[in-house]
Amino acid sequence: MATPLLLEPTPGMRLDYYLAHATTLSRKEAKRIIHQGRVSVAGQVERKTSTPVEADSVVCLDEQQLVLSQGHRYLMLNKPVGVISATEDGQHRTVIDLIPPALRRDLHPVGRLDRDTTGLILLTTDGQWSHRVSSPRGQCAKVYRAQLDQPLTAQARSRLEQGVMLKGETVATRPADVESIDDRTIRLRLTEGRYHQVKRMLAAVGNHVIALHRERVGSIQLDDNLPPGAYRELSKEEISGV
Repeated sequence: MATPLLLEPTPGMRLDYYLAHATTLSRKEAKRIIHQGRVSVAGQVERKTSTPVEADSVVCLDEQQLVLSQGHRYLMLNKPVGVISATEDGQHRTVIDLIPPALRRDLHPVGRLDRDTTGLILLTTDGQWSHRVSSPRGQCAKVYRAQLDQPLTAQARSRLEQGVMLKGETVATRPADVESIDDRTIRLRLTEGRYHQVKRMLAAVGNHVIALHRERVGSIQLDDNLPPGAYRELSKEEISGV
């Protein structure tokens, strides 16, 4: 299990040193950003690169709290509509574009969400962790909230719970857990990730997905405090729990 190795600031660690080690910035870049007033310590903007950082100091870059760590980075992002799950694209904004440049290096999305699907997507620099979360063998459950074009019938729900045959495939889906939220909204729990799976499953039972939002991956629940387009670091418990 690869988890980030958290470092404690040495007594009186300089702010530019802290910033360089908590991000992928060089010391020169860190100094420039501090001078620009983009870094705060304990809620106060600091423009002096030599400002001491203590072990209990909360340091933020562009109002996002930093974690002084060595090794891999693990983030959750609340993906908005219109953003694609890729590291780069010539036409559309990507999930990586929503992360500050200082933290982007070597980040990649874990799995993917369709361009019009919103919600939880994980980003990391840890390829082994990414594979474990997204591999079909791992059966890491994903939970989606789907708004439907028409109410889900009892027969359609039963078919989803038993597994359905998707168009163009020869093996039925694994059984899904289905929860009714209201007349036209359901929550689906899946343990596989086929191409456009939720939309294709609902199409297979004669319905249509109007809007789709991912709420959970494994034990990692999308933070209710994250607005669309925002991100945060995963906790050690979240990292080790999937």
